[in-house]
Amino acid sequence: MRVFKFGGASVRNPESVRNVARIIRDHHGTSPLVVVLSAMGKTTNALEELCALFMSGDTPNMEKKYEEIRSFHMHIARGLFSDPGHPVFQVLEQTFYQLYYYITAPPGDNYNYEYDRIVSSGEMVSTRILSMYLNEVGMPNRLFPAQKLIITDASFRDARVDWVMSSRAIQEQLAWAFREDPGEDLPPLVITQGFIGGTPQGFTTTLGREGSDFTAAIIAWAMQAREVVIWKDVPGLLNADPKIMEQAVLLPNISYQEAIELAYYGATVIHPKTLKPLLNKKIPLKVKSFHDPEMPGSLIDHQEAHDNQIPSYIFKDNQVLVSIFPKDFSFIAEENLARLFADFARHGVKMNLMQNSAISFSACFDYDRIKTPALLRDLRKMFSVKYNKNLELITVRHYQRACMEKLTKDKEVVMEQKNRTTLQVIVRGNR
Repeated sequence: MRVFKFGGASVRNPESVRNVARIIRDHHGTSPLVVVLSAMGKTTNALEELCALFMSGDTPNMEKKYEEIRSFHMHIARGLFSDPGHPVFQVLEQTFYQLYYYITAPPGDNYNYEYDRIVSSGEMVSTRILSMYLNEVGMPNRLFPAQKLIITDASFRDARVDWVMSSRAIQEQLAWAFREDPGEDLPPLVITQGFIGGTPQGFTTTLGREGSDFTAAIIAWAMQAREVVIWKDVPGLLNADPKIMEQAVLLPNISYQEAIELAYYGATVIHPKTLKPLLNKKIPLKVKSFHDPEMPGSLIDHQEAHDNQIPSYIFKDNQVLVSIFPKDFSFIAEENLARLFADFARHGVKMNLMQNSAISFSACFDYDRIKTPALLRDLRKMFSVKYNKNLELITVRHYQRACMEKLTKDKEVVMEQKNRTTLQVIVRGNR
């Protein structure tokens, strides 16, 4: 069995959906296939805006945003199904009516709960369109709601997976689907939603942004899949963002550990939590281009031989550097460090770099318009605090000093930290 994951860019218009169908047909082979799909195009962003308008009570703009989302999906469906009486249109109308009915009721007090109810609609719509289109072009499939496969707690917007219950649900339901093969010429094909889970009580949850990759890894882990393939709009894993470094090159093969390190430092191609389940069961992960599906792409597996052959560059802007000093005569020792880490954890702020001396502690993290001011207020209760905003953090794995000097040319270096494999520099100045 294999697991394919397609992101929103791969199904952003009718031709993109046709391309995904071609990839599925060409690569389906002789073994069962599970396809995990994200919301179409930028639908998740649009639904987040819809949720914010719903919670703020801005009904006119909320209804306008709702109609934009509905029209976008109906346009894709009309481009795929020439018959205006095709059942897909009734299915979509019912789905969007349910969403409209929900957002015309008064919102509750729990923003995260409302977010999961609304934003999860994107994946529910995209999978229905893809499933019905695959049936239309001769690829019978079964559509499974991810709420019944990925079982989580009720931590809305960032739900924690119950691995035992999820494994049992996935194995039982997919095993049944694979036994009851609906196709005559193709092996079993299952479609499900990325990003979405469900509580045992039946509440819809989401796994956090980029959670669709995580969904694919959970299913692969539970089913001991042969491999996972994540289809992207890039040729594979690159050693840098090509929008920043034109000379970015492909990383053909890196280890799970190296990929986890890159993700930890901010590389955005693969989410960190996606990799750990695959590492635990040694399931290879491929990153391939849906534009050029025959190209080899990148492979992440247990082989470490190629990890240090090509430097990798990660750029994170919109950074805050905060420096913290005790107000009394104490030092930055265990007791004060415990308080500092508790404040960061309580506000959900991940430190991208930290450094301390006897009397100061410095941390670099992403600026957030809600979390950052709240964190600074709490820190000031016990400590003296200084901070700088609008900084950039440059991280280089397997660095070369000459390359780093070129990257920091004409910029003020605010802080530098390095070990044998990784160099991190916080700079001020335009790229």
